[in-house]
Amino acid sequence: MDWSSVFSFDIPVLEIFVRGTVMYLALLILMRLVLKRQAGGMETGDLLLVILLADASQNGMAGDYKTVPDGLILVATLMFWNFALDWLSYRFRWFERLIDAAPLSLVRKGKMLHRNMRREFVTQAELLSQLREQGIEHIEQVKKACMESDGKLSVVEYEQRNPQQSKPKEKQT
Repeated sequence: MDWSSVFSFDIPVLEIFVRGTVMYLALLILMRLVLKRQAGGMETGDLLLVILLADASQNGMAGDYKTVPDGLILVATLMFWNFALDWLSYRFRWFERLIDAAPLSLVRKGKMLHRNMRREFVTQAELLSQLREQGIEHIEQVKKACMESDGKLSVVEYEQRNPQQSKPKEKQT
């Protein structure tokens, strides 16, 4: 075994860094434009990082890069961009709005917003199923329901008046 071929750089480090940067940012932008519900409960950047890290490390381990350091540089580049974008999102509100999609209302005042549902390809059956999973039997119980940037549904219910609570409490003697 030629150990120098395993631990030396086969491709210039700057080229690996630039390739990793371009691919990460391009895929992040494309995934940001894709439907929110496709992320399956993960933030887009996190999902992207997992996919790219799996591929990059596989190439480094399987020998497609020919050397381990080539694969490690690409993995480090991907992790750097994930960290940098998270930090920028935390630090700058405008950048957070650029990276993370705003919540999209699907229900308002007990009425389904079909236009927004079509935009995300959410069927009435899917929406009602999600509401049932949160313990809501009727759409009229929902004050507001939004699809969040990670694809999850957040729901605000109307306050229910309990007949026992509306009666004044009797003092015990």
